[in-house]
Amino acid sequence: MLAATGAPVASADGVRDAQWPLATYRAESAIWPASQGDGVTVAVIDTGVLKDHQDLTGQVLAGTDFTGQNTDGSVDADGHGTGMASLIAGHGHGAGAGIMGLAPKAKILPVRISLGDDPPSSRSEIARAIRYAVDHGAKVVNMSIGGLSGSDPEERAAVKYAVDKDVVLVAGTGNETTSVEYPAAFPGVVAVGAVDRNGVLWSKSNVGPETTLVAPGADIPRASAKSTSGQGIANGTSDATAYVSAAAALIRAKYPDLSAGQVINRMIKSAAAPGDGSAVPSNRYGYGVLAPGKALEVNPAVDGGPRENPLVGRVESQGGVSTGAGSVPPSEEVWESPPAAPPVAAAGNRGVRWVLVAAVGVAGVMLVGGVAVALVVRGRRRRERAAAAAAATYQGYPPQQQWPPYQR
Repeated sequence: MLAATGAPVASADGVRDAQWPLATYRAESAIWPASQGDGVTVAVIDTGVLKDHQDLTGQVLAGTDFTGQNTDGSVDADGHGTGMASLIAGHGHGAGAGIMGLAPKAKILPVRISLGDDPPSSRSEIARAIRYAVDHGAKVVNMSIGGLSGSDPEERAAVKYAVDKDVVLVAGTGNETTSVEYPAAFPGVVAVGAVDRNGVLWSKSNVGPETTLVAPGADIPRASAKSTSGQGIANGTSDATAYVSAAAALIRAKYPDLSAGQVINRMIKSAAAPGDGSAVPSNRYGYGVLAPGKALEVNPAVDGGPRENPLVGRVESQGGVSTGAGSVPPSEEVWESPPAAPPVAAAGNRGVRWVLVAAVGVAGVMLVGGVAVALVVRGRRRRERAAAAAAATYQGYPPQQQWPPYQR
């Protein structure tokens, strides 16, 4: 059982104490008593999910594999998908040990595509993955992936199919300090950027008029697929995307009669103002910082509003023009035992670093190391954002509070 009130239990392995988003959001006292994601399936379209990881046992359903390896999605050679699943539905292990997800009773549907150690996926492969997720019961689809092409008609049609089927689609804006990538840029998709523990935009987070929300994405502990007990820490919009998907699952569990559009509206209208005082809505922060506790509160004004997805009419700043191939997440590097000396971070690591999470006393110690980054297939950068599109994107969703919304 998860503790509903009182101070959090001291972490047995140090990693729970390092999960600052859970502390900031006061998950144990302000979120989990209201909802833990029960009965909601979240599809993770990614590198697969290691179902036997000790922090995910029992949470991972039989999914599928579009890489041609004929698995049920439970093979993860890279570790990226396992990490995302743990942030959504991890349940930890033992007394206060391991990675805890924001929606620990949600179920994960793994949909493996060619990312990471596999050859880069085609856009049509992503389209098939979206349709599979929708047709197999996912009410939320997490896509911590991105690329610069929005012209594939199959992918665009798959996004529309999911929206029409009342599914919440969530994707990362990207980690290239350029414009918002696809599928995040498609109309109807919640496009998520990353902020640090102060609610300030992470330096590599892509920005643009399609940005919907930002969420914790810096120094985020998550599960690794190097072993069934592996752990790591990373930066990126991938992690922020997982937190928004988890929040959507929390809302769908507590308010099952709400449409996907009303769920998205709840997250938008409850969003907190950025930590640096920036005005929102904006290209950098969208409508603000995810505030899941606030989003779970009773809100008749939102629930009684339109059921349609509020992002469907969003204007794409690049008009869906293809400018290159898709991108892949960085490969995972987690040491299972401390190296003799922390190596220097590799150049050009796109702001991602992995560390060993080791317990020393109650708080534990993070030994920071370098990371080998997987080859990223990138096209040339897209055209400059259209100012008119930015103006058309943001209307009618003022933030209602200041970051951090639930700071201890």
